[in-house]
Amino acid sequence: MTKTQTEKSPSRRRSSTQRIFGAKVMAHGYTGVPNILVRAQSRLGINTTQFNIIVQLLSYWIDPARPPFPTKRELAQRMSMNVQTLRINIKALEEHGLVEREQRLTAAGDYGSNIYRLDGLVEKLKALAPGFDKERDERRAAREKTETPNARRSARKLAVQKS
Repeated sequence: MTKTQTEKSPSRRRSSTQRIFGAKVMAHGYTGVPNILVRAQSRLGINTTQFNIIVQLLSYWIDPARPPFPTKRELAQRMSMNVQTLRINIKALEEHGLVEREQRLTAAGDYGSNIYRLDGLVEKLKALAPGFDKERDERRAAREKTETPNARRSARKLAVQKS
């Protein structure tokens, strides 16, 4: 594809996130946060600080086989909070069964930062998914009832004709 072709249809090659934030911002990476986590914050019983901690931990979790292990100091600095506040909120996340801490040992045998296992979070989100599926299906059915007959089909035909 030539540069001219790319300039004419940049949306074909760029993700929606890149189109929103731009290539320079996205070049620094992104964090995958499931929408169910965002929407179910109150159902999970977590406050905004705890939600932020989860998102920060997710930003370190790049390989599914390797849980994140940032230092408490680094996490606290990222969120402009003191380490004690961080500890209290991580403990609450543990009590909710969302995060599990494991003491990490360095190669020299010294204690390192904690390993944060998020398996509990993943399992709780998977358990919530059917309820969110049902809510989505109910919204879709309600929307279809209010639409004029054949409106969706006409819109699809129009979209096909334009492409």
